[in-house]
Amino acid sequence: MVFSAAQLIRRDGVNATGMREVAAHAGAPRGSLQHYFPGGKEQLVNEAVAWAGRYAAGRVDRFLAEVAELAEPSPSALFTAMVGQWTREFDADGLRAGCPVAAATVDCAESAASTREAAAAAFATWNAPLAAALTDLGVPAAQAPALATLMISALEGALLIARAEQSPAPLHTVARELGPLLDLRAGLPERPAAD
Repeated sequence: MVFSAAQLIRRDGVNATGMREVAAHAGAPRGSLQHYFPGGKEQLVNEAVAWAGRYAAGRVDRFLAEVAELAEPSPSALFTAMVGQWTREFDADGLRAGCPVAAATVDCAESAASTREAAAAAFATWNAPLAAALTDLGVPAAQAPALATLMISALEGALLIARAEQSPAPLHTVARELGPLLDLRAGLPERPAAD
């Protein structure tokens, strides 16, 4: 049910995602929602947001493994791998869905303090392994958390613009433009940006 809530939130937002829709998507009896989520929709949303943060954090290891196989592993390659997940989704589904953490932040940050806190924790859960991956790729440890925040922010912003434009172009743009800065922070030589 948490997974189903995350999928519906990332597609429709929190306000348009009802408990009945979550139960139907999960193939679960409606009564089970009340049993497992006595705090109602707010609890379910918060758990879906936490799940999404853990999922994003887990993806970092997979992206880092992909990058480690390259002849020249780099922070820009890591960011390109992150962006690539979303461009593949755009190619497959038209990017009808975005990040559930971003959706919950936009829909609930002012109205539900617990959801705002869950979203902040989810972003922190994602940031920590990303910062560690950057350190593994040569970024000084003192700079890695800030660069991880920059990468997440650029990716989330590009996702919003890509969904609005129904085009993957913003995703390609952030990968191309942010990559050289990331590599520079790792002490790698500057390379011309790919078009």
